Amino acid sequence: MAPKSSQSQPKSSQKGTQKTISSFFAPKPSQTPKRAPPAPSPPATNGTTQQPSDDEDSLPLRPSRPQSNPRHKRTIDEDGEDQEDSERSSPPKRVRLANSNSPRPSLAQTSAASLNAPKPPNITDRTSKFLFSSSPPTRDENRPEEEDAAASQKEKARLHAKFVKKLGRPDSFAELRRRNKIISEDNTNGDEGEAEEDEDDEPPPKPTKGKKGAASKKPNKLTPMEIQYLDIKRKHLDTVIVMEVGYKYKFFGEDARTASKELGIVCIPGKFRYDEHPSEAHLDRFAFASFPTHRLQVHVKRLVQANHKVGVVRQIETAALKAAGSNRNTPFVRKLTNLYTKGTYVDDVEGLETSADGASAQSTGYLLCITETNAKGWGTDEKVQVGLVAVQPATGDIIYDDFEDGFMRSEIETRLLHIAPAEFLVVGSLSKATNKLIEHLSASKTNVFGDRSRVERVEKPKTMAAQAYSHISNFYAGKMNSSQEDGAEKQGAILDKVHQLSEHVTICLSAMITYLSEYGLEHVFDLTKYFQSFSARSYMLLNGNTLSSLEIYQNQTDYTVKGSLFWTMNRTKTRFGQRLLRKWVGRPLIDKARLEERIAAVEELKEGENTIPVDKLKFMLGNIRTDLEKVLIRIYYKKCTRPELLAALQTLQDISSHYLSAKTPEQSGFSSSLLSEAVSNVPTIYDDLNSFLEKINARAAKDDDKYSFFREEHEAEDINDLKLSIASVEDDLNTHRKDAAAKLGKSKVDYVTVAGIEYLIEVKKKAPEEKKVPASWQQISATKTTARFHTPEVKRMLQERDQYKESLAAACEKAYIGLLEEISSKYQQLRDCVASLATLDALLSLATLANQPGYVKPTFTDDIGIEIRGGRHPMVEQLLLDNYVPNDLSLSHDATRALLITGPNMGGKSSYVRSAALIAIMGQIGSYVPATEARLGMLDAVYTRMGAFDNMLKGESTFMVELNETSVILKSATPRSLIILDELGRGTSTFDGVAIAEAVLDYVIRDLRSLTLFITHYQHLAKLSSRFEQGELKNVHMRFEEQNGGKELVFLYEATEGISHRSYGLNVARLARVPEKVIDVAEVKSAELEESMGACKMGNLSRMLKGLLNDGSEAALDKLVEGIEQL
Repeated sequence: MAPKSSQSQPKSSQKGTQKTISSFFAPKPSQTPKRAPPAPSPPATNGTTQQPSDDEDSLPLRPSRPQSNPRHKRTIDEDGEDQEDSERSSPPKRVRLANSNSPRPSLAQTSAASLNAPKPPNITDRTSKFLFSSSPPTRDENRPEEEDAAASQKEKARLHAKFVKKLGRPDSFAELRRRNKIISEDNTNGDEGEAEEDEDDEPPPKPTKGKKGAASKKPNKLTPMEIQYLDIKRKHLDTVIVMEVGYKYKFFGEDARTASKELGIVCIPGKFRYDEHPSEAHLDRFAFASFPTHRLQVHVKRLVQANHKVGVVRQIETAALKAAGSNRNTPFVRKLTNLYTKGTYVDDVEGLETSADGASAQSTGYLLCITETNAKGWGTDEKVQVGLVAVQPATGDIIYDDFEDGFMRSEIETRLLHIAPAEFLVVGSLSKATNKLIEHLSASKTNVFGDRSRVERVEKPKTMAAQAYSHISNFYAGKMNSSQEDGAEKQGAILDKVHQLSEHVTICLSAMITYLSEYGLEHVFDLTKYFQSFSARSYMLLNGNTLSSLEIYQNQTDYTVKGSLFWTMNRTKTRFGQRLLRKWVGRPLIDKARLEERIAAVEELKEGENTIPVDKLKFMLGNIRTDLEKVLIRIYYKKCTRPELLAALQTLQDISSHYLSAKTPEQSGFSSSLLSEAVSNVPTIYDDLNSFLEKINARAAKDDDKYSFFREEHEAEDINDLKLSIASVEDDLNTHRKDAAAKLGKSKVDYVTVAGIEYLIEVKKKAPEEKKVPASWQQISATKTTARFHTPEVKRMLQERDQYKESLAAACEKAYIGLLEEISSKYQQLRDCVASLATLDALLSLATLANQPGYVKPTFTDDIGIEIRGGRHPMVEQLLLDNYVPNDLSLSHDATRALLITGPNMGGKSSYVRSAALIAIMGQIGSYVPATEARLGMLDAVYTRMGAFDNMLKGESTFMVELNETSVILKSATPRSLIILDELGRGTSTFDGVAIAEAVLDYVIRDLRSLTLFITHYQHLAKLSSRFEQGELKNVHMRFEEQNGGKELVFLYEATEGISHRSYGLNVARLARVPEKVIDVAEVKSAELEESMGACKMGNLSRMLKGLLNDGSEAALDKLVEGIEQL
């Protein structure tokens, strides 16, 4: 046996030397023969080999189970395990040598057959982790049996899979080391617990699984605060929850990822899911992101603007009251106190208006609720009944409507473009066409609102109508019971008004009340005075196409306000004045008496430019820094801050005090009824404002100091008591200094405040008094020379004072809410006053515009017609550096009803027709117009069909969109409408296009009898004028001059009678820098086509002449004359 032993010894030492990295990557076959398992050997020897592994637990120096060199094992185990490793380092070699004498023959003794027999390859424990092969690695476990090898091989495969799974995290290596440390420690504890702990493994597994499972269970246990968070989150899964935790607000899980992306704050990784998902079992905490408490409104606003629904969870308890309460060991009570979305964000007086001029299309912030009954009819005859309610929570305006719409959904589109909602609430399911329209308008960033809108959907049960009726009745009946001071008659009238609403509007109103109660804004519906029907036709309806074609609110280049009609007319000084003017611009008046009244007011302000009343008005409005309308509604919602409240009340008091003498319209100093009524409305609130301001301490309100917000004589009794209690505790603290001084043996002691901790007693170190400090005194902080203490009495009194302070804060808050309620009871009067100021601001804006050179007061007539002398385009004129060429236009119902406008490309045709439409609209807004003279009949609508668009969302081609819009115009127009059709029929072949254009023009003039401006490049249509004997259709063209043999054109931009026989498209090709080679070929082709057409016409004429000579009929002669004219 000696030779075997001696040969095995060097082999072992040789194994010990293989520690270089290169050895791990040595070819596998060369390793195999080195460490072959034994050939079959006597059973006795087998028994001896097996013994150590049976009695493992009792052996103090047993080998670690992987029997490769222990130093290799240590590369996986934690390096810091010194003691255990030193115990293990040398004995395993001895044990192994003793045990391996019998079964391990030397290389010389091994037969070729035994070398080539299928055996587990020799792979070190470490390399087996990283070995990928069809036959997984195995390890010599000092048990040569095949099944043991297979078991350990499976075990390693499982560990390898776990190892790879854990590699995904930054701290995975550290974690792995830590876990392996647990493994190696537990190896000494034997294998007793394996069976119970390990559910899914074979009989000889490692004992680590159970321990590791236990380790991973511990972190998965949720903290009480996380449980609290999950309870709230599960009720509001569609909401981004912001939770107050101490001095920070935190987002958890998926919300943290959202917040990180939108706000640019760091997200600490962790669990993103809210269910205990196995994929996140290795993580022991939620991902989170946080920001300091004072940044709450900034971040909430940004999240809301990014279209998220945001919920704020606040701590209801305060630290001191909790410490004194019975639940001191439980987490802070937290509740969802605020919910915000785009349409319901009223917590900041600035609102969500982004631009400085605030005139962006979406700044109205309406929340629109829409419902629809099933469509009747099919295809183009489809009809749906639609109900809608739109609320502007920031101002309290409510619009409702119930109407029937056709398959184009043009009525819905018009209302959506006017209201420009920031958020949609869809009740029940909508038809496909309506859904597409809402999705398109809400999702297109550039198209309409300049911003994405939120879309919320709610269910609509079969019995919704009945439920809605009873819900609304109960809602308003409840309001009647709660408002004692208002007369029952007034409340009864409100209920009657609400009951008169149609079924669809009732459903929307009920859904809206339910929806807004979630945000605490449902009482906006108490203000039924501000309910208006959208289609109360006291104004002209500008449909969606007209709003965008004429650029009423946004230009069509970059969809901003600059260059729009509203931008041109907006000279307002206040936000609420600007909102009113925006309404006026989109709703020109059709009631002549109201229009005359408005324009007379504008004229009076213009004429009185530098008089005292007008200057006083300008000065007053220029001094308003707050958005009074929004502050008022925030007072009504009890969301107003103290500095805001003071600023609004003082501003209103200041303005009303200036007009105290104007108690009646006659005393206002203005003769126009609109101005005098608005001015006399302002001082009515003066006394109320004084009584409110009397109670407020201005300094404290400015500093947002809740404790001294009320002046002493107006303070509530409980506030006074609490202040006295605090003062008494502070006095006790002061007298306590003597006791403290006596204990220290000093004549007097002074309190110090360090790092915000008050009432500290300082004691010098190594001074005699240090030895006299009682053990009951608590050391709070210290420096090299001094120690600072709180005595037990000081601690008790501070705790008492903190409780009083927090009770005081609650009492002050309650008193402040009481004041807001008192002010809310005067909401109607205050709102009327602000509305009067808005009217004055909007009228002043129109007067400022009227003062511009070249603007004139239009005259209004009852007959249908437009007559403009020297009209200019209001926006182009302001943006152009050169002078705008003025043009005349005359249309009348009884004379020329329509103009057929031809001319070269880029000759100014569209500008000409747009300027006429804009002048008509401006006149009916009540503004002066850019012309030398204007006589305007009262139009009821302006319809336009301009530009080429396809509608991919609805699957409509350019020509389909063109004809759809034309069809809507032909169905809606009346004799009082102005219709503008720009190049109708160009989207299809020439013959079809000409035929459609001619038929539409004929129908509009003969049947509809509307005022029409028809632009075309089909010169063939010019002959249509001869069909109308009374001259209802007139041919007009834009003047130009040819130069250089027709190669160059000079545009004169003047409209004169006659026809332009060519469109000069090649000239535009030159301007667009189309390659000269292409233009040359096009010129040749154009000449060829003209020649061939001329030859055809000549051939036709010759045949006509021949026929005329044969039969000599008068009809043939007429045809011949017409043909010669055309030629």
